[in-house]
Amino acid sequence: MSTATAATAATALPPGPSEPPVIQTLRWVTRPIAFLESCRRRYGDTFSVMFAGFASPMVMVSDPEAVQALYRNRDNALPPGRSIALEPVVGPRSILLLEGDEHLARRRVMLPPFHGERMRAYEQTVAEVVARDVETWPLGEPFALHPHMQAVTLEVILRAVFGVSDDARRAALSERLVRLLEATRSSGLQLRVLLTRRWSASDPLAGLRAMSREIDALLMDAIAERRAAPSDDILSLLLEARFEDGEPMDDREIRDQLMTLLLAGHETTATALAWTFDLVLRHPAAHARLVEAAREHDDTYLRATVSEALRLRPVVPIAGRRLTSELRVDGHVLPPGTDVTPAIWLTHTRPDRYPDPYAFRPERFLGEAPSTYAWIPFGGGVRRCLGAAFAEMEMRIAIGEILRRRTLRAASPRAERALRRNVTLSPRHGTRVIAER
Repeated sequence: MSTATAATAATALPPGPSEPPVIQTLRWVTRPIAFLESCRRRYGDTFSVMFAGFASPMVMVSDPEAVQALYRNRDNALPPGRSIALEPVVGPRSILLLEGDEHLARRRVMLPPFHGERMRAYEQTVAEVVARDVETWPLGEPFALHPHMQAVTLEVILRAVFGVSDDARRAALSERLVRLLEATRSSGLQLRVLLTRRWSASDPLAGLRAMSREIDALLMDAIAERRAAPSDDILSLLLEARFEDGEPMDDREIRDQLMTLLLAGHETTATALAWTFDLVLRHPAAHARLVEAAREHDDTYLRATVSEALRLRPVVPIAGRRLTSELRVDGHVLPPGTDVTPAIWLTHTRPDRYPDPYAFRPERFLGEAPSTYAWIPFGGGVRRCLGAAFAEMEMRIAIGEILRRRTLRAASPRAERALRRNVTLSPRHGTRVIAER
């Protein structure tokens, strides 16, 4: 082999499925975990996939060292397509869509409310919302837990983040936000967005834009109210926050960040809670130990259970970057411009990092924690989820409240399969359970 041929081989993208992009897209949308597993079995830790509507393949990696190299380079950009699906909902100034210095500036002012004493101040709000919802559960008959967790996490965000104290406004916002979020979860909408990028001039997101305008009017009223009378919610803290030059965020940007926090913190946390119960209720020893920990208000095993559930059922399957410089991974030299993402499920089920990787064992997290980039349910680097600590707190409080108030058992002997809903992997049947006092 000549030197030129060797160089070409070294920089060639990793192999991947040979099916047409439409078929790969359908496999990814309908059976994402099975698709990832089949790719790993055939191609190894690193492989390329080609989705409909994209001009170039996406490289998926799962080795923690490769993930670390990808995430630690702050110059790597966002992958294409994110703004197309997200901007109609979160707005153009969302921290999810900004890059470089603009992104970092907003991250600095938005991070403090989600840590330390400020975050712990919201624990009582979470407990109250969960306790009230539990009282509405049917007793002795099967019901889906996931919708209840969605209602709980939405109420928590409206109260603790948006600071909406008026019952009528909260009900109006809740009704409209539920409709908007349901629309964004549609697999059909995801497919239309991907296909429209290449083959149609129509706008599949026109309906989302109309719904967003209704929500905006209510949010602007809430923002004006908090400017006049600040409180202890996160909206008030964002209104008080200042960039390094002393300037605040304007009302329109505050609106975009509120919608960002809603999109990032509502469905993801609700889904993580539903997955946690689906796992716990199928493992009697872990269930018994968790109930005891909840009754004793012992956070240690609660934390371990949340961590193991997020390992085995990561809610968001990918969190990619577009390379600004070459990345060496698994014998390949990926050139600038390549779209690369960790396949989070594959990273979390590596036997070299997690012995017996498909088993649910919270005890894994009672001892030495895994390396930073072997556990990445919230992404990593400078784009790691701002609300990660808030989400874990909310999960612990919710699980404890539920287990102290109800005895639960699974309504079906079969574990839930994953269903792709927009950017999340959700339990297909909503985690059906039976509750008793």
